Amino acid sequence: YRMLKLTLQLNPNSTSVPPGGDLLHVRAVGDNDTLHFLWCSQGAPTLLIVHTNTSNSLVQVNWTQFLSRNVSGGLSVEPQSSIQYSIAVVFSRLLEYDDANDTAMPDSDFFPPYELQNLNWNRLELFDAKARLCGETPEFGNGSLCLTLSVFDSDGRAESWPRLLHSANSSQLEVWLHGIMPRSANSRFLLEMQAVGGDFPLSRVDVRQFIDDEFTPSIFKVSQWVSPVKGGSDVSGYVQWKPVAYRQSNPALEDATPCRYSDPQTQDGNATAASSALIQAFFSQPNITGLNVSFGLAGEPFYNSTRFLSWTMLVGVGAPPVDTFSPIVLAIMAVGLGTPMILLLVGGALVCLHKRRHGSPATYQPIN
Repeated sequence: YRMLKLTLQLNPNSTSVPPGGDLLHVRAVGDNDTLHFLWCSQGAPTLLIVHTNTSNSLVQVNWTQFLSRNVSGGLSVEPQSSIQYSIAVVFSRLLEYDDANDTAMPDSDFFPPYELQNLNWNRLELFDAKARLCGETPEFGNGSLCLTLSVFDSDGRAESWPRLLHSANSSQLEVWLHGIMPRSANSRFLLEMQAVGGDFPLSRVDVRQFIDDEFTPSIFKVSQWVSPVKGGSDVSGYVQWKPVAYRQSNPALEDATPCRYSDPQTQDGNATAASSALIQAFFSQPNITGLNVSFGLAGEPFYNSTRFLSWTMLVGVGAPPVDTFSPIVLAIMAVGLGTPMILLLVGGALVCLHKRRHGSPATYQPIN
């Protein structure tokens, strides 16, 4: 069981509110290591996690270089020799298409994409160990796209669906599409993300099956976009989600809608760095892959039905959390499986006892 000490700092080392967006630094200190979570709205929203092998590592920001967005080195973690692993996720585009035939196949009829680096992002709203970022554009009408980051000091599980299991080495991001004006009555959306790493980028998506839907009703899978270590099965970092989104902020089971993902594809590092100040500042030679998550299947209600969509994912270092049976489920299984076994044992014992009491004679008895 792992406990971390969290400290939050908005726009570290800055003497004034920086133009163009905020930079949040959450420092999570363990006994002999540190996780640095950096959440930035300078350009496309970006989350960077840096893991070091010392409890004394620090983030340094050169704000002149950082805001210029034309050279790496504007943000560093010192000492650099302590860095064990780093991973970043960039929310690059929101895609919308007209699903007039209700096929939920996003291969044509796309509207011009929303480049998230061009949205008008509000200042970060901080509460406890959470930070909410909302962006608007005139094309949204009165709607907005919001992303809420949660950082944790220990293992646990979120209170709202899909109730993802998190560790102290992970963070959670919840995406809301709230009140956005669709450009068609039959609109569906996709979210494009880009994962940025060093030697071991996120290169594949694994799907794990399980038999318990206690925490996410009707969902028996979890998808994991992972960074495998070359030549082994170990994982350095991951993005994890369950294939479900919700059409209401306080959903019932009927408000769930499936989601799918595309295969990861290698991306242009220069274009991604140009869209995100944090990527430009920290990575000198980023390795980048990208994928889309699409919401809704054929026959499912369109976005226009509620004009709301929420989807949740984890980003972390090390191996992804693995769901296990809760004590309640284990107790039910013990009763369900144990009771028949006890009845069989008791029944067998009674039969044996009956035979011993009324057994056949020990010696042969002649007829005559």
